[in-house]
Amino acid sequence: MTETHSFGVSPITCHAWNKDRTQLALSPNNNEVHIYQRSSNGWKLLDILNQHDLRVMGIDWAPNTNRIVTCAVDRNAYVWTQGDDGKWKPTLVLLRINRAATCVKWSPLENKFAVGSGARLISVCYFEEENDWWVSKHIKRPLRSTVTALDWHPNNLLLVAGSADYKVRVFSAYVKDIEEAPQPGPWGTKSSLGTALAEFPNSPNGGGWVHSVAFSQCGNKVCWIGHDSSVCVADASKGNTVTRLRTEHLPFLSCIWVGPNSIVAAGHSCSPMLYALDDNGQLYFASKLDNTQRKEAGGLSAMRKFQSLDRQARIETTDTALDSIHQNAITCVRKLREDKFSTSGLDGQLVIWDLKTLENSIAGLKIV
Repeated sequence: MTETHSFGVSPITCHAWNKDRTQLALSPNNNEVHIYQRSSNGWKLLDILNQHDLRVMGIDWAPNTNRIVTCAVDRNAYVWTQGDDGKWKPTLVLLRINRAATCVKWSPLENKFAVGSGARLISVCYFEEENDWWVSKHIKRPLRSTVTALDWHPNNLLLVAGSADYKVRVFSAYVKDIEEAPQPGPWGTKSSLGTALAEFPNSPNGGGWVHSVAFSQCGNKVCWIGHDSSVCVADASKGNTVTRLRTEHLPFLSCIWVGPNSIVAAGHSCSPMLYALDDNGQLYFASKLDNTQRKEAGGLSAMRKFQSLDRQARIETTDTALDSIHQNAITCVRKLREDKFSTSGLDGQLVIWDLKTLENSIAGLKIV
């Protein structure tokens, strides 16, 4: 079962949910962030966050502290807090970057967040009580190009980053001013901020820039997707071994873990795809999660198709609808809970997918 919600004709760049999934923040491909409240009658626009000057690239909503962080092409990031009047008020973050901010992510404990940028660095930001502002420390080496994707390890101390130099790297993001020193783990023992604990090429032959990265729930595995239509997983508990799968689909743009061994990826093919790891740790394609079949438009029957092919060697049809719910590329995938996730795309739609229902309706589909 899926829920489809339309937010107009503007593409949706990214979206994020509050803790109880009753409110939604999304950017309609401009410098604004729209806050919606869900009700029985649909969606009600509550507020418009318009502090940014240029296009918003990333949104993340901290569930427990109820703070929203946004970043944009204007090289700025803001932390938004909700006042007693229900309106959101911004606090500028000192990113200290000279290129566009490309992605942002709260840490699991919500005491810091990371911002990727075109300045070939990552800003790890935290609140400085003494001066009452958000400051940042930089991770620079060995990044050689734009940071395109970020995700936090469940321990709140490690960060995985994908970039346009075809690499995925795991960094220490330990900030000694606000947290205790980390214990040794599968990814390594060094703890100083910016230490590169692992580095993986997207492909032995390059393979294109990395679009999305994600830590598994246990934190021992990292998955990523590249512009070469590949899906990859690295496992720290097995000596950082990497399994790669080149797919037949158009490039993916976003990926999440939906189980200990299951990954959902979506992008230019307009449909979310499920991939899984077998008992030997090898990736395989499990299922296409969108089995929508559009109806024949204008009464175009099989006989008409054959007649058209026979006369003109082409099919006469003006129907441009796709065999999918999304009618354009999916730009963002968000996990709602263990059995649900949401997707938003360039068609202005947001779709909520129920994995339990899909598992019952798609033959052979099993979330592992």
